Amino acid sequence: MSVRGRFLDTRPLRGSRPFRDLWIGSSASQLGGQIATVAVLAQVWDLTGSPVGTGAIGLATGVPMVLFGLLGGTLADTVDRRAVVRATTAGQLLAAVGLCVQAAMGNRSVLVLLALVALGAACGALGAPARRTFPVRLLPADQVAAGLALTNVSFQAAMLAGPALAGLIIARWDFSAAYAAQAVAVAVSALAVTRLPSMKPEGTDGGTGGRRRPERGGWRIVLRRPTLWGSMATDLSATLLAMPIALFPLVNEIRFDGDPQTLGLFLSAVAVGGITAGLLSGTVTRLRRSGLVQLTAAGVWGLALAGFGLAGPLWVVLGCLAVAGAADTVSVVSRSALVQLETPDAYRGRVSSVEHVIGVAGPELGNFRGGLLASVTSAPFALVIGGLSATAAVAVVAATNSSLRAYRTSRGAVESSPPRADDAAPAPATGQA
Repeated sequence: MSVRGRFLDTRPLRGSRPFRDLWIGSSASQLGGQIATVAVLAQVWDLTGSPVGTGAIGLATGVPMVLFGLLGGTLADTVDRRAVVRATTAGQLLAAVGLCVQAAMGNRSVLVLLALVALGAACGALGAPARRTFPVRLLPADQVAAGLALTNVSFQAAMLAGPALAGLIIARWDFSAAYAAQAVAVAVSALAVTRLPSMKPEGTDGGTGGRRRPERGGWRIVLRRPTLWGSMATDLSATLLAMPIALFPLVNEIRFDGDPQTLGLFLSAVAVGGITAGLLSGTVTRLRRSGLVQLTAAGVWGLALAGFGLAGPLWVVLGCLAVAGAADTVSVVSRSALVQLETPDAYRGRVSSVEHVIGVAGPELGNFRGGLLASVTSAPFALVIGGLSATAAVAVVAATNSSLRAYRTSRGAVESSPPRADDAAPAPATGQA
């Protein structure tokens, strides 16, 4: 492989205008989401001055994401997926405008604020399963992992730049300006979606008269395919047993006297590792053994977090977190590509909703598990046990799931048909493996 081939694979951006539109819109939306996250956190604290209030943000986002994510999976397998994302993006834009208006009018009700947050989360979750199916319909099979890596890089970049940009906007203007920035970003995303071709589930005519969706749902398909349940079990093992974010403040207090700058470095180190892995993802996305890649990356994630629990010097701590962030990026990209390529198109929406729920619930429950264990032991013990347990659980999945270990991404076309270009959008380019 050439040196160039080891870096970020940009073939999807060069070869497919629809994917390029999707990527630009998603990148804008992710940046706006990070800005809004900081603004909501700051405004809730300003209104309540209570950690219970800021904790309620998680409830306002988490519950709608789980409930509407599952509903969105069924919807994505019934009607045109582009139409679903158009409608839900419009709902997110409405919520962003509402947040801007309530801040500009000097709202003092935290319930109004959280209701708008919940509305935005519900709309995003409803459209998430349909949106997850887009890359596999817009790209040839050998470029799907590369497209997902590009999306992950933009997400990691938003995690780095978004909070800092939010702080500058709020300090220079106010909360309403931050929400206005989010609204502009969501509007860019909405415009990008309108340029995409129609993407109806295979075997339907958009839900107006063709074959109805299959009776068996996403969970049934996942459980019947070893590659799918193995991939999702790997992800759940890694996040449920080793998620470290909730322990960051306690580790920072124990080892670095609670310095807020150090706490910020913890989060930045994870993002830097993720971005670095994304920029060097050409090697990984060209590998066909995506199941083995995911298993290896998930194991490295657990070992890196165990190392974080044992580390003393700051540079070792940050190094372990950077390795964990890089491993997480590799695992996410390989898992997402495997799930989309292995799932028949008629079921992709519902299987994507299962993946979405696991992706939402796993980290949240993992943070809760880590905090609970640390409260009765210590943060280093919780991190070490969690990291080693995650690695052991991944090893069990690898040992018992030969289909996942041996899985190879096809060099040929995916099961789905190409998107219907009823909007005169060009068909995606067919790249070479």
